[in-house]
Amino acid sequence: MNVHFIAIGGSAMHNLALALYHKGYKVTGSDDEIFEPSKSRLAAKGLLPEAFGWFPEKINSVLDAVVLGMHAKADNPELLKAQSLGLKIYSYPEFLYEQSKNKTRVVIGGSHGKTTITSMILHVMHYHDRDVDYMVGAQLEGFDVMVKLTETNDFIVLEGDEYLSSPIDRRAKFHLYKPNIALLSGIAWDHINVFPTYENYVEQFKIFVDSIVKGGSINYNEEDEEVKRVVEASENPIRKIAYQTPEYTVENGETYLETPEGPMPIEVFGKHNLNNLAGAKWICQHMGIDEDDFYEAISTFKGASKRLEKIAEGKTSVAYKDFAHSPSKVEATTKAVKEQYNDRHLLACLELHTYSSLNAEFLKEYKGALDAADTAVVFYSPHAVEIKKLEAVTHQQIAEAFERDDLIIYTNPDEFKAFLFEQDLSNKILLLMSSGNYGGLDFDEVKNLVK
Repeated sequence: MNVHFIAIGGSAMHNLALALYHKGYKVTGSDDEIFEPSKSRLAAKGLLPEAFGWFPEKINSVLDAVVLGMHAKADNPELLKAQSLGLKIYSYPEFLYEQSKNKTRVVIGGSHGKTTITSMILHVMHYHDRDVDYMVGAQLEGFDVMVKLTETNDFIVLEGDEYLSSPIDRRAKFHLYKPNIALLSGIAWDHINVFPTYENYVEQFKIFVDSIVKGGSINYNEEDEEVKRVVEASENPIRKIAYQTPEYTVENGETYLETPEGPMPIEVFGKHNLNNLAGAKWICQHMGIDEDDFYEAISTFKGASKRLEKIAEGKTSVAYKDFAHSPSKVEATTKAVKEQYNDRHLLACLELHTYSSLNAEFLKEYKGALDAADTAVVFYSPHAVEIKKLEAVTHQQIAEAFERDDLIIYTNPDEFKAFLFEQDLSNKILLLMSSGNYGGLDFDEVKNLVK
């Protein structure tokens, strides 16, 4: 097949392009800008466009398919050319379904936890040499690519994102996969630029549950009241299997999972991650891994990239970096770190970086999110607010939203960095939560603070 990617440089898009290249397809693509690591990875396989920009002359009737990325606009000249020629145009999730319609599709959905759960499942499969196709949103240890597609594997494991499919397809991505086996980890309002009301957001998960193939199954986190309500109210004739957080203990900074064979030390920690583990165990059992084999494999799982990642550890201090930015994730991550190190001072720094987090109306969702921290810091860039064309948020709005009198707030990257590097981290835990980089913070420099 000849496949052309419009906006090939995206994190998901370039991984799909590489997967098709490895499958033997002829792959071309365009983009107006491509950053690392996409740039080097595409270049290594000869897939990097010769010049950045949009070139309608690349679009011709020889193409079997065009894959349209979210970064492109509806008036993209290559898209318009493809439409005029009547070519088959796929969104990213549509194309993944096309590649997997004859496989058993396992889809992991939820506002939070889906990357970690998908990563856990793939880790267990890899540990036991079970080859499966997959798409996951984080780089995993032992895996060269984030998307793998074959003609032969029976299973495909897909991380099910609720964000939009493409500029011309406003459906949520996970509505298009038609799972045989599904999981729903949690529902907490996000992406308010697309789903302006809570009810509208929850509706996406109802559609997801109803999209499961008749006779299929869903495992769901019954500790999340909204998940429980959505799944149990669905009239789709599927098996509904609830899961909950397993028993565990924390001793001297180490987490032990209760198993039929007794307490087992594990690398990941926090109630939310143990809950994720319970969901992953169910899915692995559906895929033919028995309980003992699951425990053996999961004991070696160190976590997904950017998800509660330990970046430095000294004699008395530890530094973690986490992708957490939505209120539920920030609260879960902060609580997890404090529980793991309850005898040490927790310094938690959150960057408000996404469209939702910088929206004055949405800010109130962060109430109590940093309560578990001994010292809580919030950083946001007024420039980021301008770029997103949002109304400016004030110190007072942030302070009122978090409802914490001692909250420290920075808007200047240099002042935040100065504060951070003045800290004595002896007997402290540093937690940096952001989907950005605090206006240019070098995380390698941060490692030098740890003693």
